[in-house]
Amino acid sequence: MRITDAQVVVTSPGRNFVTLKVTTDEGLTGLGDATLNGRELAVASYLSDHVAPLLAGLDPHRIEDTWQYLYRGAYWRRGPVTMAAVAAVDVALWDIKAQAAGLPLYQLLGGACRDRIATYGHANGRDIPELLDSVRARLAEGYPAVRVQTGVPGLRAVYGVHTTDGEGVAVAHQRARPLVEDWDTEAYLRHLPAVFEAVRAEFGPGLPLLHDAHHRLTPVQAARLGKDLEPYRPFWLEDCTPAENQEALRLVRRHTTTPLAVGEVFNTVHDYRGLVTEQLIDYARSAVTHFGGVTPLRKLFDFAAQYQVKAAIHGPEDISPVGMAAALHLDLAVHNFGIQEYSGHTPLTHEVFPHAYTFSDGHLHPGETPGLGVRLDEELAAAHPYEPAYLPVNRLQDGTLHDW
Repeated sequence: MRITDAQVVVTSPGRNFVTLKVTTDEGLTGLGDATLNGRELAVASYLSDHVAPLLAGLDPHRIEDTWQYLYRGAYWRRGPVTMAAVAAVDVALWDIKAQAAGLPLYQLLGGACRDRIATYGHANGRDIPELLDSVRARLAEGYPAVRVQTGVPGLRAVYGVHTTDGEGVAVAHQRARPLVEDWDTEAYLRHLPAVFEAVRAEFGPGLPLLHDAHHRLTPVQAARLGKDLEPYRPFWLEDCTPAENQEALRLVRRHTTTPLAVGEVFNTVHDYRGLVTEQLIDYARSAVTHFGGVTPLRKLFDFAAQYQVKAAIHGPEDISPVGMAAALHLDLAVHNFGIQEYSGHTPLTHEVFPHAYTFSDGHLHPGETPGLGVRLDEELAAAHPYEPAYLPVNRLQDGTLHDW
């Protein structure tokens, strides 16, 4: 079997997605997700101009060799654009291999370690009463765990508080320039314990609660927040400080027993090495789409398992159903699975990417269709072309650009 063609499809059924379609001489087609929110066209160009020409004639079964060829052979390693492109190829080849075997992908990864995949949903509100209503809505949908984000008094726009459609799916706001959010760390640190107190008072001690600080705190501030939240027993505190400085997590870890989750902006194992070996984190959060694919992420999780660090793959709306399916097959197969983020997609996105995976009673399953179990409706995709869009930026009260 040989690869005969590789095409890049960019579509925007509510938000932009980048998909790689790899075709073989035996008629098998594999899909890979290369979406990089706010930089989609950079990855599309990387694939079309630099990667796709290299794939023609290659044996699609040689997944590890192809991964090394694209990673080491380019000389310029790592980085989100490179690793999203490599991920798309890797996932597409796994899709082809599993189809050729007549098996769902998880069977080629060692088979299922569990019957279903536990998820958490996103609850948010401009204030606490609105947040409580959002938590109720997520529980009504069956989610066994909930991430809570709320507005902060005195701030206009805060990460994680957004508008939704009628089905609770976040609405993507396409815009030609980034939305500017504002930030006040002290106001946030004063407010958040009261948020957890209110949610616990309403829903009791048994509901797993998660929170994302979104890289906005210094190590000292993160340690303070983790300690302040301890009475409410959060499931985790996510991205409490920019973790590129791995030593920063040592300080946080010394001062709080709140579990820590990081990694959605990481794209190689090198970003994790110290965090895992020193057991400074509890959950690894990278996405298949941004980490170079199934091949390296499986290696990371096997490495992390030796240090009791669990897998918790990033699963926002800007990971396409192709990337979500790849995550689910991996979730089902790895022993050290923790939880899967699942914020869903718009109905139109599901039409563009019909898939075998299912969501029921707060749990996901990738299905039994050979391969990933996702198709691409190219005609419908073409009817929804790319739209310029950016992630927001964040500024302090005095106008200084801050982490977002």
